[in-house]
Amino acid sequence: MKKKNYSQIINKIQLLRKKNNINWMDILRLAMKHAPNETKKILKSINSFDKKISNEVNSITKLK
Repeated sequence: MKKKNYSQIINKIQLLRKKNNINWMDILRLAMKHAPNETKKILKSINSFDKKISNEVNSITKLK
C-alpha cells in the first residue's frame, strides 16, 4: 500500500470515529437524564479501565 492510501484510510477512520462519538455522547446524555446515578457508576468503571489501558499503552511506548 502506498503512503497516500494510508493517509486516505486514516482520514476515513477519523470521519467515522467522529460520527460514532456523536452517537456515544447522545447515549450518555440520555442515560444521565433518565438514570444519572447508575450512569455515573458505569462511567466510573469505564474511566478506571481507560486508565489501565492508558498505562499499558504507556508501557509499550517506553519499550525500545
